[in-house]
Amino acid sequence: MPDSDSADPARPAHPPDGYPASAVGPGSSPGQPADFAAAVPGGGTPDPASASGVDAVPSLPPEAEAVVARWNPQGSALLRAVPGAGAKRAEPGTPPVIVALIGPGDANTTLLRTELARFEPHIDLSDPLTDPSTLVAPPPLALLLLDAGATLGAATLDLVARLRSGGTRIVFAMNGIHAHPDWRTVFDRNGALLGPVLGADPDIVPVSARLAVAARTNGDPSLLDRSGLGTLHAHLTGMIGASGGTGSAAAVIGRVLADTRGRIRAQVATLQSGESVARLREERATLLAGRDGGRAQAMAALRNRLHLARVDLLHEVGARIRALNATARTELDRLDRRATGDYPEQLQQAVNQLTAELDVVVGQRLAELGRQLEAVTGPAPGPGPGQLHTDPPPRLGPDPEPRHRGVEDYLMIALGTSAGFGLGRLVVSPLALVPALDYATVPVTLLLGAGVAYWVVRARGHLADRAHLRQWMSDALVNVKAQLEQRVATALVEAESRLTDQVVRASTARVVDADRRVAELEKQLRELSAQQPAQLAACERDLAVLDAAVPE
Repeated sequence: MPDSDSADPARPAHPPDGYPASAVGPGSSPGQPADFAAAVPGGGTPDPASASGVDAVPSLPPEAEAVVARWNPQGSALLRAVPGAGAKRAEPGTPPVIVALIGPGDANTTLLRTELARFEPHIDLSDPLTDPSTLVAPPPLALLLLDAGATLGAATLDLVARLRSGGTRIVFAMNGIHAHPDWRTVFDRNGALLGPVLGADPDIVPVSARLAVAARTNGDPSLLDRSGLGTLHAHLTGMIGASGGTGSAAAVIGRVLADTRGRIRAQVATLQSGESVARLREERATLLAGRDGGRAQAMAALRNRLHLARVDLLHEVGARIRALNATARTELDRLDRRATGDYPEQLQQAVNQLTAELDVVVGQRLAELGRQLEAVTGPAPGPGPGQLHTDPPPRLGPDPEPRHRGVEDYLMIALGTSAGFGLGRLVVSPLALVPALDYATVPVTLLLGAGVAYWVVRARGHLADRAHLRQWMSDALVNVKAQLEQRVATALVEAESRLTDQVVRASTARVVDADRRVAELEKQLRELSAQQPAQLAACERDLAVLDAAVPE
């Protein structure tokens, strides 16, 4: 038979699902919460027998006790807490010992009482005492519930001091450890605060009634051990002492052995069914199916996202160029003759601003593309993508050439002169009725004709200059649009190169991890295949030891 202090091949190789592997390790038993042994002051697992001063039950041989301790640590603690055959039988009609429950009257306390009532021998608890000041006299036994999310206050420490001075034996239970990941810090702090008050290291039992409910629902005895309810029940049983005599001890021994046999047979059924082997093979098949590290899926997603980004960004370039063209036409229509010479520089500044805004849009879209790809591939090892390289803004090209005079300009001069002379004749016609002013009609007609002709020719020239500048602007913006589209395409090509490298690095890292995990799984499969006969034989030997001690 394997020694109780050595590794037993019949013990479960892994903790139940949902718990870290560190929950079962050296110095702790599977029947306690993770790191429980490290959390108890002084190191090691708290022994209810040592707390209660009760020796081991003499009715079980040491071999059977070792089997129970190995498979059912909480049951072993209960056997040490229950009085043996030499205990004095309680007198008939003696009232049961009631443990004063001091704690909040909330749902967690109610659930704790409900789950604790399912254990045998039964522990009689009083109603929760939310206000300990109402106690007339200190009770002989007390269960003090501590909050797993907050350290003790001065009021609780004063209460403990009063109870200790009154001779009350106290069991401390830290309830609700499932809801507080940092309960171990609170555990250590509470132990440091209670030590000076009690004059010794306190026995604080971390418990979770909700874990006990989950264990009972799922039929998981290991999870029930980790809930701490069994340890708390053993502490309370050892504190109460002899109340049922040999009959009660025999009943507890029978229940503990039945529970231990059930655990051993469940492990035998698990080994014979090959559940662990099937689970490992399924995981290995899944890893082998995705042996490329998701590279094909990531590259398909990258191509899809890049195509969509190219379409959206080119559409954005066209929309911004059209908006700039409309704005430039409006400004051009409002320009006077003197401001037309500075208009190309103003348009270049508008193009520079548009390019800067477009670079921001492209950078944001590529950053979003990188985040989407990282969600598919995961973070890639190595340095991240560098800054987006940007070229200078596109130029409009050479300034517009001077407008050349054409036939229409000379024709407009003739028409303007003719219209001016006609208008002059119309204006001076009333002067012809006055003989004294008749000599002035010719000069006035000439002056008015020349003035009107000059205005018409100048207005026609301004309109022609606007039309010439508008045509130059349209051609320049077409060139700018082509350069911006090339700018976007270049940015996308550079981004594709960087993101492809990111995909390759991420997938390569996953391939290495998958190969390493496949090697570990194959090693575990070989070990399970080699250890299964020894584990089954150890289970059968443990069952034979229990049957030899107490026949079923």
